[in-house]
Amino acid sequence: MAKKKIVILGAGYGGLRTLRNLQKAKPDAEITIINKNDYHYEATWLHEVAAGTIEANDACFPIKDQVKGDTKFIQDAVVKVNKDDKTVELEQHGLISYDYLLFALGFESESFGTPGVEEYTLPIADIPSTKRIREHIETKFSEWKTTQNDELLTIIVGGAGFTGFEFLGELTNRIPHLVKQYDVPREKIRIICIEAAPSVLPMFTKDLANYAISRLEDRGVEFKIGHPIKEATPDSVIYADGEELKEIKTATFIWGAGVRGSSVVGASGFDERRGRVMVNANLTVPGNEEILIIGDCSAVMDPANNRPYPTTAQIAIQQADYAAANLVALINGQPLKDFVYKPKGTVCSLGDNDAMGLVGDKPLKGYRASVIKKVIDDRSILMLGGIGTMLKKGKFQFYK
Repeated sequence: MAKKKIVILGAGYGGLRTLRNLQKAKPDAEITIINKNDYHYEATWLHEVAAGTIEANDACFPIKDQVKGDTKFIQDAVVKVNKDDKTVELEQHGLISYDYLLFALGFESESFGTPGVEEYTLPIADIPSTKRIREHIETKFSEWKTTQNDELLTIIVGGAGFTGFEFLGELTNRIPHLVKQYDVPREKIRIICIEAAPSVLPMFTKDLANYAISRLEDRGVEFKIGHPIKEATPDSVIYADGEELKEIKTATFIWGAGVRGSSVVGASGFDERRGRVMVNANLTVPGNEEILIIGDCSAVMDPANNRPYPTTAQIAIQQADYAAANLVALINGQPLKDFVYKPKGTVCSLGDNDAMGLVGDKPLKGYRASVIKKVIDDRSILMLGGIGTMLKKGKFQFYK
């Protein structure tokens, strides 16, 4: 009798963690993992690559090193899932059949339909996009020397959420190095963060959010909170200040105002909203229980407020543990387990030695919080790549 086929789409936090668990469980099945790149990248480190405080390679490790035994890795981009035929269409390899499918393709930048955003902003979305941001900023600083155009030294960040704050923290850490490298006056540099909502970082207490704002303001960041961005142009940002529209001239507009699930979700005909599918309690898709969706493409209700949990690396890794167990259960004809999320707290980096957040329900600020953030980062590497990868790539740099 032919073995059942398990196909995993995506080698992010959810997909790679599921793969490791399946390889340990050794179900009687053929396992294939598909990813468009030959590397996994730590999505929670993208802001560091974008700011230039770490190299792109520091945030990545090869997928092949995690593929054990009879598991097969295919490097290719997913076009769509054909649910009725139980096949996945790939750009280069054509159709791949499955008996059970784990959909974990991750996020894409969300423009919310704001004019000019897709054409004229630089999103923090993946390794190539963050490398472009670093190169763009360095190029503009270099050009200032000959043009003396101060717009080249104006950097606008759209969105004061987690991504925006972490990028601003890293960028303000790097500014002194850029000033020295390109011989530009520090007083000419403007860093402006524009946020539509009336407050920032709603996942934290007001005290912690205010701490984050004050720390970045001390480093020269200007915040414009409660000012929706109306349009991006080739050389400016237009935002609302009450009933009035205002414009800031800039050569650099970083977009960190939102994400959505993979566009493959819609292309595959799933019932979705912004690329997210409301899954069953056991992470399977209603009407297609042979498909499980986790991570940025899944929506799981928080019973405390009857709203979907936010998409984070933490929840994706926890979902992966349940997904792997449920895939084994499907192979063996056993009952599936309902996913139960156990939040362990959240820490937001504000640069190398500064952070703030909640560990459990305990608030932390400053250097102690930054140490906890590094511990969280290293634990993620350990869970996805093993101890060897953590020792090479971890934030405490055990041997590099």
